[in-house]
Amino acid sequence: MTREDIHSFRNLVKDLSNEDVSRCYQCGKCTAGCPVAIDMDISPNQVMRLVQINSRDRVLASSTIWLCLSCETCTTRCPADIDIARVMDTLRKISVNEGYSSSQPAITEFNKIFLDSIKKHGRLNELELSVRYSLASRQLFNNIGLALNLLRKGKIAPLGTNMKDRNRIRDIFAKSKRFIRGKS
Repeated sequence: MTREDIHSFRNLVKDLSNEDVSRCYQCGKCTAGCPVAIDMDISPNQVMRLVQINSRDRVLASSTIWLCLSCETCTTRCPADIDIARVMDTLRKISVNEGYSSSQPAITEFNKIFLDSIKKHGRLNELELSVRYSLASRQLFNNIGLALNLLRKGKIAPLGTNMKDRNRIRDIFAKSKRFIRGKS
């Protein structure tokens, strides 16, 4: 095994995220501050270590990358100045691109519907997201009371709104798809 093989996963993550996880020295501050670390199968600092040691399958099949809220608490706390939230986002993209099945299919489906709504409207359409996710998860009436309250208070638009220049958002999605597949 060559040096390139040993570090191939770490280098891919670095190339796609512009974050060098080899700078992580396992202080654990990311994990200590993470609001959902208790529900993760691998803690955020362990994800960084597994990327460092090229443990591709274990990281990409983990629930951790899907449970990450992207709240950036880990990023803010990191003394090595690694944008851990960006690394997690990159790992999700790699996981989807390489066809790993998520141990958290509901989160994966929510993420897909969320991004589809932004691609379609240029911004999030909350009502569409709620309806599509309820249908996909087969939990049609779980949040109907909340949705009605939000509609009644004017917090969400019944028909949603579209961004004026949605084509710019579609272009961003098209460019990012080429980037993640190495066609940039």
